[in-house]
Amino acid sequence: MCGIIGVTGRPSAVADIVAGLRRLEYRGYDSAGVVAQAGDRLGVVKRAGKLDRLVEALDGSPLEGAVGIGHTRWATHGAPNDENAHPHLDPTGRVAVVHNGIIENYRALRAELDGAVFASETDTEVVAHLVARELDASDGPDLLEAVRRVVGRLEGAYALCVMSDREPGTIVVARQQAPLIVAARDGVGFCASDVAALIEHTDTCAALLDGQIARVRAGAVEVVDADGAPAEPDTYRVDWDLSAAEKQGYEHFMLKEIHEQPTAVRETLLGHDDGAGNVLLDDLRIDPAVLARVDKVFILAAGTSLHAGMVGKLAIEHWAGVPVDVEVASEFRYRDPIVDARTLVIAYSQSGETIDTIAAAEHARDQGAPVIAVSNVVGSTLARMADGVLHTRAGPEVAVASTKAFTTQIVAGLLLGLYLAQRRDRLFPSEAADVLERLAVLPDLVRRVVEDDAAIVAAAERFRDVGYTMFIGRHGGLPIAYEGALKLKEVSYLHAEAFPAGEMKHGPIALIEPGALVVAVAPDDHVFPKLVSNVQEVRARGAAVLAVATEGSRAALEPHADVVLTVPDAPLELATPVLTVLPLQLYAYHVAVLRGADVDQPRNLAKTVTVE
Repeated sequence: MCGIIGVTGRPSAVADIVAGLRRLEYRGYDSAGVVAQAGDRLGVVKRAGKLDRLVEALDGSPLEGAVGIGHTRWATHGAPNDENAHPHLDPTGRVAVVHNGIIENYRALRAELDGAVFASETDTEVVAHLVARELDASDGPDLLEAVRRVVGRLEGAYALCVMSDREPGTIVVARQQAPLIVAARDGVGFCASDVAALIEHTDTCAALLDGQIARVRAGAVEVVDADGAPAEPDTYRVDWDLSAAEKQGYEHFMLKEIHEQPTAVRETLLGHDDGAGNVLLDDLRIDPAVLARVDKVFILAAGTSLHAGMVGKLAIEHWAGVPVDVEVASEFRYRDPIVDARTLVIAYSQSGETIDTIAAAEHARDQGAPVIAVSNVVGSTLARMADGVLHTRAGPEVAVASTKAFTTQIVAGLLLGLYLAQRRDRLFPSEAADVLERLAVLPDLVRRVVEDDAAIVAAAERFRDVGYTMFIGRHGGLPIAYEGALKLKEVSYLHAEAFPAGEMKHGPIALIEPGALVVAVAPDDHVFPKLVSNVQEVRARGAAVLAVATEGSRAALEPHADVVLTVPDAPLELATPVLTVLPLQLYAYHVAVLRGADVDQPRNLAKTVTVE
């Protein structure tokens, strides 16, 4: 949610800022703005709507200056209009602020500013007022000190970037529970909410930690802690380049990322086999003896990651023999969960910045539980706070609707299941080696599916205007039913929902009537005969049936389905979800394109949820 980029030390900072905002569009936003300093004044241009509206406004009213900040806003406090768009100024126009997050005590702070005139409904504007008052105080602190004093009074989550006409060439940034990175290279200073905004300029960044504040100047970054003492951020190198964040000839990022899944799955599998049948993890700082004593596992996640976690549950329970609960991260810490040192918490987040998942994982750590993160972003907040990390190697995912991050998270869950099984003496090395050898063929099977989507396109054309779609599945097919429904509603805006197939007669079947579509995830697994019975039930009530089958289940499904989409048989049953989700990703994509939807940036959605 929301995007930030700041640049100082360039002849025309605004051009670089707009280019950076382009790379942050995927985060989701409904307005955009930029502030730049030329001479002794701050100039601001901002517009509701897409970035093109801001560019048009800048063409008509150019901003010059070697320092500036840009922002894309996803509305929380106040409507998505020009007035509430960032940046925000203090009444004198001498301090400018952009902000990701929520200032929870902004009403109390506004009340203290008795008589102040506010130009917006946002929580952010109060920060500009407070910084200006600090700068006007008798002791006349510099901008960093003024920001430090102000953030000490803020409650909530924030990534703040502040400029003042009193310190030309300077941007001061502060972070609390919202991602913010800084960098300096070749006489230029940068700040951003996401490395994608900076990848054109540098591959080395520093992620600020909670409570840290930084002064960014041309070619230099100074970081302090909440007390003003020198501090060290978390410096890391980005392992992908600018081309990975571009469409490379594909019509949409979503389609590109679907086609990148063979490589993403292969990369995620690499490096986890020591050659002797022992499963390795990337970065584990948990004593194996602790894992051997674990008697319960919580998987915490949100959205698409939650569905990947459901597959992880099946793998861990099957191989490691320990009970697993999959929890919606935003609910976990509000229900007094039973967590102790014998509980393992696995937190899934593509970005590693999902605020609900981070907060839930931190709550578990406070109760003594070890935490393993499954994340696609090296150096993310979740990865840093966890006791171990299993990185998915999907590369940057730009489309809001997750695809390759999902399949690599499934693979990560399988690896975790094998790893825990070995720590608990549930698998011999020869057995684990056999599973890893089987998994090694997955990338080629994924490629076979994504490179031949003619039947999927035909299905999308046939069912593009169906008003209600129900997805059903059992066992490993159930998480894929949930994910298929989520993908369809995210990008096409059609009404879709998923149910366990065995629950049909307990209520959902009342929704079935002629004209409805049922999508059945029906691989050739140990529950397939029961799934066929559920398909027959909905077909008898007039619904059309679109089935996702494996080669082994196709023949038995064809008499009962209007359309059957077939994927190869998986090398083992627990890996089947990696394949069965692929036709549903492509189906959602093609339906959305046919309906004229904004596939990469669906309405009201953001890539990363960084506020509660």
